[in-house]
Amino acid sequence: MHSPDVTAVFELPDEAATQAVGERLAPALQAGMVVFLEGDLGAGKTTLSRALIRALGHAGPVKSPTYSLVEVYVISSLYLYHFDFYRFESPEEFLDAGFDEYFNDTALCLVEWPERAQGCLPPADLRLRLYHAGVGRVLEAVADSPKGQACLDALIPAMGAASS
Repeated sequence: MHSPDVTAVFELPDEAATQAVGERLAPALQAGMVVFLEGDLGAGKTTLSRALIRALGHAGPVKSPTYSLVEVYVISSLYLYHFDFYRFESPEEFLDAGFDEYFNDTALCLVEWPERAQGCLPPADLRLRLYHAGVGRVLEAVADSPKGQACLDALIPAMGAASS
């Protein structure tokens, strides 16, 4: 049973399916958006982010921000910040690091482990919750703004029968 706030559910049988979500979601994202990536260790958050960043046009390496806390990508005129707050001990570390300045109308922010900075982060436009499901994954997508809903409206038909 899925949470009542879930907008769409995607069955992701393998890594390629997780990458496909990132590739198909990328064109719908825009500056000023905040996307939360939620799920346990190994659920596919970084895999999805990597595919999304590459689909937006970044040709270089896409590293996990687990140790650096943020990786910065400038793609054409878009500033993309990929955060990972797994190592935070308290939400105040977000403010202490000055990360609040990164969240603005000119930036797209992908946030792994947003619950570790709860109360300090701006609200998400889109929440992507990844769960282990056997050898695959399940993605529950939640639109929390009109921009987030527009992304899902583009993603659902692009994923075809993989959504429900």
